Amino acid sequence: MSLAPEIWSNTRVRSTPFTSRIEAYGVGAYSVYNHMLLPLKFVSVEDDYWHLKEHVQLWDVSVQRQVEISGPDAARLVQLMTPRDLTKSRVGRCYYAPLVDARGGLINDPVILKLAEDRFWLSISDSDVALWAKGLAHGFGLSVEIFEPTVDPLAVQGPKAEQLMERVFGSAIADIKFFGFSHVDFGGHDFLVARTGWSKQGGFEIYVDRPDLAGSLWDALYEAGRDLEVRPGCPNLIERIEGGLISYGGDATIDDSPLQCRLEQYCHLDAEIDFVGREALRAERDHGVTRAISGLLIDAPSIPSVRDRWTVSIDGESVGDLRSAVRSPRYGRGVGLAMLDRDAWDIGTAVTVESPTGPIPATVASVPFTDPE
Repeated sequence: MSLAPEIWSNTRVRSTPFTSRIEAYGVGAYSVYNHMLLPLKFVSVEDDYWHLKEHVQLWDVSVQRQVEISGPDAARLVQLMTPRDLTKSRVGRCYYAPLVDARGGLINDPVILKLAEDRFWLSISDSDVALWAKGLAHGFGLSVEIFEPTVDPLAVQGPKAEQLMERVFGSAIADIKFFGFSHVDFGGHDFLVARTGWSKQGGFEIYVDRPDLAGSLWDALYEAGRDLEVRPGCPNLIERIEGGLISYGGDATIDDSPLQCRLEQYCHLDAEIDFVGREALRAERDHGVTRAISGLLIDAPSIPSVRDRWTVSIDGESVGDLRSAVRSPRYGRGVGLAMLDRDAWDIGTAVTVESPTGPIPATVASVPFTDPE
C-alpha cells in the first residue's frame, strides 16, 4: 500500500510565529506558499467549511507576505505594476489590484495597503513580487526602497469574527470599514487591523509585526472566543470555489490576463495612468477576450484532487481546462473553476470534464455560485 508523501520542513520552507499553536491543535495538512507553511485542513475540508460558515476561525496566513515599497517614487512604482487606477487612493484603505507584465500576464493579485502617500504594503499571493518590483525600479531609475518586512498576518474569519475581535481589541473594531484598516492596541503595541480576508464569510486580518507578541495574541483570541466555538482554520477549498475566489498559481498564472480572470473592474484601461502591459491589455480588450474563468457544476458525488489540469470538452473537442474543483456539500456534487473558450462559457452550456477516472458531465455556471436553495 502506498502512502501519501510528506512535506518536510526545513530552513527553505519557513514556519510561522503561529505554527506551534496550530500544530498543538492538530493541523491535518500543509502546502507550501511563498516559501512558507500554509495549513490546508484541520478536522476535514468539509467539517472546516461548515464551521467557517457558522462560527469563527483563526487563520495563520503568514504566507501572505508583505512587499513594502516606500520612498519618493513609491506611488509611481506601484501604479506601474497594476492596471487599477490608484491615483485617487487614500491612506487607510486597501485595494485589490492585479499586477501584470509587459504582455498583460497576471503576475500576482495582492491587496495593496496604502500606509502613507509614499509607503505601501503589497499583501501578495504566491509569487515573488519583490523581484518584479526591484526590476521595474531599476529599469525606470526610481527612488524607492523595496523589502519584505517582518509581518505575519493572522486572519479572524466567520460570522462571529467581529464579536470576537471586539472582545480583544475593543469597540473601535466596529469602526473599521470594509477594505479599510486602522491601528488598535494589544499588549502595548498598535497592530494594523484590516477588514479583509480570503473568504466570503466576513472578518479581519491582523498584520502581526511583533513576533514576540504573536503567541499571546493568538491565545487571547482563542480564550475570548471559547463560547463562540472558535478554533483554528485556514482558507477553505469549498468555500473559496463557491465564492468564486481565484487562487493565483492554481486557477490563474502569468499565462492568463486579468481580463481572462474576469477582473476587468480592476483594469482601468482608458484612465490617464501609466502601467506596464497597458497596450497589451487594451489590444486584448479591443479584439475581444477569447477565454475566461467560468464556474462548473460537475455531476459526480466525489471529486478527486485536481493535481493537474483536466481537459474540458464538447463533443470530444477541447474547449478549456479545469483548474480547481471540490465536492460541495450544499450542491451534493462538484463545483469547479475552469478556463473556457468563448464559445463554451455561456451559463447552462453542457460540457464534459475529462477526469483521471473517466469523463464526467458538467454544466457551466455563474461565479460566484448561486445558492442552490
